[in-house]
Amino acid sequence: MVLVALALSGWALWRQGAGVQLALGLLALAYVSPLCALSAGLLSARTVHHLVIVFGAAPLLAGALKIGRVPLVPALLCHLGVFWLWHLPAAYELALSNDAAYWAGQIALLASAVLLWRALGQDDQSPTTVFFVIAAMVMQMGMLGAVLTFAPGALYAPHYLTTARYGIGVLADQQMAGLLMWVGSLPLTVAAAWPPLARVARQARIELAG
Repeated sequence: MVLVALALSGWALWRQGAGVQLALGLLALAYVSPLCALSAGLLSARTVHHLVIVFGAAPLLAGALKIGRVPLVPALLCHLGVFWLWHLPAAYELALSNDAAYWAGQIALLASAVLLWRALGQDDQSPTTVFFVIAAMVMQMGMLGAVLTFAPGALYAPHYLTTARYGIGVLADQQMAGLLMWVGSLPLTVAAAWPPLARVARQARIELAG
């Protein structure tokens, strides 16, 4: 089913440009490569999976697809809500035990991230707003990463019995996931946000020169 959906999407969107093609490649990496299977057993792999979607495929799709104007603050709140909801232990367990819940979460994560990056890329955003939103993204990723890193026990029951086959304890896997999210979110956020950051810098130079 996933292969069919990706194939149909690729056929329909291939002519949209290199950005869409690269985004589809990243989605294939996330959903039909060994990374997807590994993410079912390791929370740390699931973190990489989410980073690929949110900071790889989503900004590429946001820049390449024809999407209308998106209000920035609602887009940010929507994405933060989706991100935190699906990382709650109960919701996470539901997603790994129910295919419909899993794909609902994945679609919501990708769609909310695409809308957020689209909102960030709009030409009329003020520098203050752009930096606020980027800082909020880094903070929320950092907060969740800190929770995973410093929690005294394992939070996600689906991984209690899955990490041993990879030679790692469940708590160590969770701590690795937290570090990946905590440390990896900053450079990835800056890289994905570089176009709006560059635009803001150009606007500032023009205003100073004027």
